[in-house]
Amino acid sequence: MAVLTCLPLQSVNVRSNRTRCHNNGGRRLCTVASQQQQELCTEFERIKINKSALKIEEACSDSELWATSILRVRSFYDFKSTFGIQDHKKYLAEREFEALKERVAGTKEREKVSCINATLPLSQTKSFPEELCSSCKFSHEGEDRIVVGTLDLNQCLSLPNEITGMKPKGIGGDFARAYLSNVCVAHECQRNGLASLLVEKSKLVAQNWGISDLYVHVAVDNEAAKNLYLKCGFVYESEEAAWQARFLDHPRRLLLWMGIPHNYDW
Repeated sequence: MAVLTCLPLQSVNVRSNRTRCHNNGGRRLCTVASQQQQELCTEFERIKINKSALKIEEACSDSELWATSILRVRSFYDFKSTFGIQDHKKYLAEREFEALKERVAGTKEREKVSCINATLPLSQTKSFPEELCSSCKFSHEGEDRIVVGTLDLNQCLSLPNEITGMKPKGIGGDFARAYLSNVCVAHECQRNGLASLLVEKSKLVAQNWGISDLYVHVAVDNEAAKNLYLKCGFVYESEEAAWQARFLDHPRRLLLWMGIPHNYDW
């Protein structure tokens, strides 16, 4: 599997920008922008989106996966204006794109991955920054749309170098367990409830897959992410030992769990 190179990443620690966002084979388990990034995005810059035009769906084309990769690089990395930065961004996006395509294609045995996106029609994004519209655009059924939020749903026993969920136990547990990763929303579109909508859609997809137990990892001091997941129905299950986090060079994490009934009443 292609792995995104371990170059300096934008922190998602709410209290500090010094912590690196950890990357597991292209899966980033940090999910909410840093406090500094949120403060830089003023109320004037934030955009009130038209939710009637919003679609929360599984990605279905390479062009959408490419737009998704651009959004993830844009969200998870902290870039400075230096010579060659555009080439560097393109390189990172290409690596992310190849890794994402491979995961979604299901080339790894005993694992299933869905990329779930929040998208808006280009016609509804006139107040959006030109850079976001041009870089995160894709075409679907003759319509140009913009990826404004994304996450991955991973059906697997565990994610590399992360705490493993305890439910369900027994034979076949790896087929009934799933993890969320790569959760991000374009910073201009935050505070519109997009992350919650993405999580809700992931529950539906997980239910259709026969998933009974859904997990997400979150940094211990990332209050914004913890609040999001608790509001979505996750509860605490376990946490990573401090020595393990230091050894793996990533923020210490909590593991949050949610049960997915087979006959969910949505």
